[in-house]
Amino acid sequence: MSATGGAADAPRVGAAVRRRRRARELTLADLARATGLSAPFLSQVENDRARPSMRSLQLIADALETTAVRLLAAADGPRTVDVVRAGSAAVPEDGAGGRVRPLVRGRQQLHALEFTGRHDWQREFRHPHDELMYVVEGAVEAEADGSRYELGPGDTLYCSGGITHRWRSLAPESRVVLVGVADDFRG
Repeated sequence: MSATGGAADAPRVGAAVRRRRRARELTLADLARATGLSAPFLSQVENDRARPSMRSLQLIADALETTAVRLLAAADGPRTVDVVRAGSAAVPEDGAGGRVRPLVRGRQQLHALEFTGRHDWQREFRHPHDELMYVVEGAVEAEADGSRYELGPGDTLYCSGGITHRWRSLAPESRVVLVGVADDFRG
């Protein structure tokens, strides 16, 4: 790991995707059909020659009946101490220009992600464990358990495990940190 962070620190999820795909007894062609992504692209992802956007990673995770967070966590072994530098690489979230950066790497008891820029209502989430959203900058609209909330800098939203939720940024400069208890994932 470099002292300053950068592209070398960008998450590599290939081995985790391959392990999960094989465990589910799927071929690359099966995964391509389920995701709408090409088999050659998926092969490049599995061999760490291409890094998927968060949107593509979520499509892969959905097809593998897991989450993008779990795939990111499974990409690396547990670490007792780890420093994630402010300048470490972020992965494009989707075509809207948003980016996401893991703040906790490896298989840990919690996960933390920093989202910057645009984030849209792509889908609803429901995790088995608790999650906390902290708005660092900008503004977001969140929906949890059927209620909507507008959140600004310094505001938090807590969701118990099992609560359906989603969120979107209301300002292009938004920065949000999500922290949650990790699911038990063995690859």
